[in-house]
Amino acid sequence: MAVVGAGWAGLAAAVELAGHADVTVYEAGREPGGRARCIGRAEDRFDNGQHILLGAYAECLRLMRTVGADPDRLLLRKPLQWRREGGLSLDCLRLPAPLHLAAGLLAARGLGWRDKWLLARALDGLRRGGYRLARDCSVAAWLAEQGQSCRLLDDFWRPMVLSALNTPPERASMRVLAATLRDSLGAQRADSDLLLPAAGLSALFPDPAWRWLAERGADLRAGCRARRIAPFQDGPQVDDERYDAVISAVAPYHAAELLDEPALRAALEAYRYWPIATVYLRFDVSPRLPAPMMGVSGGGMDWLFDREALAGEAGLVAA
Repeated sequence: MAVVGAGWAGLAAAVELAGHADVTVYEAGREPGGRARCIGRAEDRFDNGQHILLGAYAECLRLMRTVGADPDRLLLRKPLQWRREGGLSLDCLRLPAPLHLAAGLLAARGLGWRDKWLLARALDGLRRGGYRLARDCSVAAWLAEQGQSCRLLDDFWRPMVLSALNTPPERASMRVLAATLRDSLGAQRADSDLLLPAAGLSALFPDPAWRWLAERGADLRAGCRARRIAPFQDGPQVDDERYDAVISAVAPYHAAELLDEPALRAALEAYRYWPIATVYLRFDVSPRLPAPMMGVSGGGMDWLFDREALAGEAGLVAA
């Protein structure tokens, strides 16, 4: 069995297969982790993006434990909080769902009572409908139907949609957002907890998974870029090697280059992507942000992460 790509998806597939099949993992980079890993050397190692987990990520947490990565040590668990500089400040309380959100919204600062009511009405309408929509539409269209104010759009909905779906509300699917809210805000209270990395991303899963797979005899090929996946009657082939099955766990734009199927390649090449940039800011003294994760308005930035508070990286803030 071959897995092409050693990002979190590819590593998850390889870990699940280990013990059930002989596994070969192809990874073009020198280190595993894909778009959620550390890059650089020695003291100048940085995460290649800012990623957070939620308490609802039960399978991710299970896989971390499987490979010996302790979520209780590597992740800072906090009840859901929403802090926007000069705007909405909301802290969910340790109450059963959905009371935790209702109480947090009631005590929230930076919103008037009418906006609180509008937001509560929209979220409660989703909950009562089982987080299902009769028809799909853009998030922006749904928000317009719900009469959400400009303040709510700027302070809650837009940063939340960009963070959760990596897509602007004008293009994001409301059905996808509803499913996301169902699994977080609409489930158990602990499912909405923020799990903020208290270590470099590579330590959370990629490095422990790589070692765990090596200990179980997997053929790990770092720095080995697969060029082609082709189907044959007796099994697929990666470059010149045959396998019983192959999992392509790479981004669609890389999969389009790998797959020898014109129709599928055309579909994959039709995808469009929204880049996310991370800028690291180093200060001579501790910046001491009011919260480890802070929202900001203007300047093209959505969030600031206090890396010193999270992972002990002195004077470092990720934007």
